[in-house]
Parts: sequence; C-alpha cells; structure tokens
Amino acid sequence: QWQLVESGGGLVQPGGSLRLSCAVSGLHVHLYTIGWFRQAPGKEREGVSCISEGGDTTTYADSVKGRFTISKDIAKNTVYLQMNSLKPEDTAVYYCAADYGGMVCSPDEYTYWGQGTQVTVSS
Repeated sequence: QWQLVESGGGLVQPGGSLRLSCAVSGLHVHLYTIGWFRQAPGKEREGVSCISEGGDTTTYADSVKGRFTISKDIAKNTVYLQMNSLKPEDTAVYYCAADYGGMVCSPDEYTYWGQGTQVTVSS
C-alpha cells in the first residue's frame, strides 16, 4: 500500500524558512518523478517544483526560483522542499505527489498524492 506523508509546515514570518518533507512508502522514489504542489484558498492547485527519478533534473515555478530547492534522498525514500525567503503569497496547503514516467510538473499528470501540509507566511 503506497503512502506519501508531508510534514514540516507551519506558521512563519515573511523572510523566514521552512523545510517540507515527503516521506514515501510503498513506492521507490528513484523510480518516480516527485513533485511539490500548492493550493491557496480560492485558487487552483499549481506546480511548485518537481524532481526526476534519479534526482538529476529539477524544475521550479517562476515564482519560487532562487528561493526554493527540491531534493531527493533515495536511501530514506524521502523528498524535501527547502523554502527560503518566504512571502505571504507562498501561503497555501503544500502537497507532494508521485508520477511514474515523465517530467511534467502539472498536477493533472500525477497519480499518487499525500494529504498536504499547511504553510502560512504572516507577521
């Protein structure tokens, strides 16, 4: 039985940092593209960052380039999203998801999803 479990969300002040974790079981992350997505109230779910099976290719939304870093620890079967210089507009529920094959960072392409973790950036 597969499972993706996000953790690391919370309340942080603008300019602060958080590191999200996506612990995966039942799937081997080195065989799947893993993505981080977010959904703010009243908005559609959007791709934030994705990482290829081997971890050698990454993509970022323009809004987070230079601030967020995605990484994959194959030994721990876990994917991380380091978020720095956070802004209020980063406030959303963040989800991780897995896709077998492909490197399209679009929610429609992903099959396996976690339950999400809330990130709130506010002073």
